[in-house]
Amino acid sequence: MTPEGTDLQAVLAARLAALEPVRMEIIDDSHLHAGHAGAQGGARHFRVHIVSKQFQGLGTLARHRLVYDCVRDLMPHPIHALAIEAGTPPIEGLS
Repeated sequence: MTPEGTDLQAVLAARLAALEPVRMEIIDDSHLHAGHAGAQGGARHFRVHIVSKQFQGLGTLARHRLVYDCVRDLMPHPIHALAIEAGTPPIEGLS
């Protein structure tokens, strides 16, 4: 189900809640990509900073796979790009 006409940032937050984050920030960078081919048709660009115990013991690729598994059906539309910073508590690698 595509969340047309909904707050896509809220949809992302709800989906990523499955990872039980202790910290999460979702930033809409779509305005930085205006005119980009991937933004055609209203596709959006987001950055996600997420910290979860579920990432412990996992490398970067495995952490990103967990995030993508939560939002796979939203890509490539309505989400064209998702930049991910994923850490574990205590907060690692996030600025």
